[in-house]
Amino acid sequence: MTVAFESPELNKNAFTCPHCGAFAAMQWALLMAQRDWKPFSVATCHRCNRDSVWIDKEEYGGQFMVFPSSSIAPRPNEDLPPECMKDYLEASAIVEKSPRGAAALLRLCVQKLAVHLGGDGKNINEDIAHLVKNGLPVRVQQALDVVRVVGNNAVHPGEMNIDDQPKTALALFGLVNLIVDNQISQPKHVANLFSELPGGAKDAIGKRDNKA
Repeated sequence: MTVAFESPELNKNAFTCPHCGAFAAMQWALLMAQRDWKPFSVATCHRCNRDSVWIDKEEYGGQFMVFPSSSIAPRPNEDLPPECMKDYLEASAIVEKSPRGAAALLRLCVQKLAVHLGGDGKNINEDIAHLVKNGLPVRVQQALDVVRVVGNNAVHPGEMNIDDQPKTALALFGLVNLIVDNQISQPKHVANLFSELPGGAKDAIGKRDNKA
């Protein structure tokens, strides 16, 4: 199931800890490196008491978490199909340095995901339309189209400059997880619960539903 995720950011009061994975308050401290006296920031997690180390935008041209070397993107839903997982993980590894590249990879991820859900893989837009005709919820359709359109703009620049909107690229990870949760995780969870019902109860339900 999808776990709530709050992206780590410099000087943010609380976010998902890159060490323990819990949403927790952060205690910030500004330190100076002795060699060149340039500042860096340390965030201490109130849950696990471990530190993340950051360099700031003014000094280095961007806000980067330099330790631990984990992505600021949310972890993938465990039910993400294997053929999609590689693209998701590659996107999460580069999103800080290349939001444009991450968006393009996530677009490829949802293209493969649409095939997993019943599309033929020839055209992602037509695959989404096919899924809508078969009852795809509006919220999931919109999530697919957001990732599709933003990913297309990353490859073929249009009205959106993804490198100027890194938070937009980061939000796409959550949309991919939302799609997987709605279309794969939730049905699997319900099916598992239904399978555990007593045989007599399931027979009665079958008879009820087979009545003319």
